[in-house]
Amino acid sequence: MMNNSFAQPLWQNGPAPGQFYNFIGGVNNNGAPAQLPRELTTCGPYGTKHSTAAITTGSSVLGIKFDGGVLVAADTLVSYGSLARYQNIDRVFKINDKILIGGSGDFADIQSIKRSIDQKMIEDQCCNDGVIMKPKAMATWMTRVLYNRRSRMNPLYIDVVVGGIDEGGVPFLGSVDLRGRAYDDYVVATGFARHLALPLVRERKPKDRDFTFEEATNLIREAMKVLYYRDTRSMPRYTVGICSASDCSIKGPFKVEENWTFAETIKGY
Repeated sequence: MMNNSFAQPLWQNGPAPGQFYNFIGGVNNNGAPAQLPRELTTCGPYGTKHSTAAITTGSSVLGIKFDGGVLVAADTLVSYGSLARYQNIDRVFKINDKILIGGSGDFADIQSIKRSIDQKMIEDQCCNDGVIMKPKAMATWMTRVLYNRRSRMNPLYIDVVVGGIDEGGVPFLGSVDLRGRAYDDYVVATGFARHLALPLVRERKPKDRDFTFEEATNLIREAMKVLYYRDTRSMPRYTVGICSASDCSIKGPFKVEENWTFAETIKGY
């Protein structure tokens, strides 16, 4: 089995069973100076430096499950603070023929976890055992990776939506946050979409069945319009990942059907 160099042990440089912990700068049991722990990130001129805030950020990701698969949508803007700096960046990714991922938060951290996932896919292919990773397994794996980073006080500042087709052709849709907390539902969201899009989707949910593809598509279109109107870190162009038993691909970019004629009636600004 190949070692995964990206997933570091949860407890490094700790004591062996029955031994005392050797603190940094102390001495070992035999009187020799204690070995300093290996740096987990690149050491700068003032020592190891961890990120303490997101710099270039992507906003909301919305995922909706329908009767034959899942839809995952995100706009194409990555902001540098309050500046709409990068306006043509895809934040929905196809991992394999069964998995889609959408990321919000620090885009550098999204790229980092995407590289880790790509390496995981390469290792799975090298095993050549005919087993393809499913979305539920991917979500579980990501909880371990993100919780590991959080436990080392060096988290990835991201929220991730994982969707796709699981065993037996059953759609799966879940979310994992920077602390490794996860849940799955027929609709998941990150960022402002948690406040603006989730109520919109939940009030349209039929009581006795799942959404159809047409209903889910219309909800995605309406939700992205609302997010563009209300979220200052959004823009009117977005991509949609579609994963079903017959297809798994990224569509778009699509344009929000914006209408600003109501602005003429707003007074007092």
